[in-house]
Amino acid sequence: MRLLLLAVGQRQPAWVDAAYEDFAKRFPPEMRLELKAVKAEPRGAGKTAQQMMAAEAQRLEAACPKGALRLVLDERGERASTVQLAKSVERWRGEGRDVAIFIGGPDGLDPALKASADEMLRLSDLTLPHAFVRVLLAEALYRAWSVQAGHPYHRE
Repeated sequence: MRLLLLAVGQRQPAWVDAAYEDFAKRFPPEMRLELKAVKAEPRGAGKTAQQMMAAEAQRLEAACPKGALRLVLDERGERASTVQLAKSVERWRGEGRDVAIFIGGPDGLDPALKASADEMLRLSDLTLPHAFVRVLLAEALYRAWSVQAGHPYHRE
């Protein structure tokens, strides 16, 4: 099974790339975490936010493998504790499909892309910088895996 982070925005600060990679390399071979970053639509030039989100959605769709479970990060998504996320990870593994997790750009995700989601998740009630979301999500998924694996990384 692969957990695919499909994110708008290719250039991130070095600390983001380093922190993301630190968590990504911890995952076991049977559950890889992979990042597929797509180009953000250039702002300005008379384009509306909807036009920019639609262009980014096309890029995200092209990066999404056929048959993957589609999980959208959204401020209106379900809240989940670490243990609840661990149960979701276990359920996803049982389904035997890759999981594509969509992270929007500055304007968010296109409404049609959101509507195509199998699940919606919120990471926080706070507004988070998109770069930080990659790191936070990588850590949360690793912690969820560690709960399922009985690994001592997570303690309650």
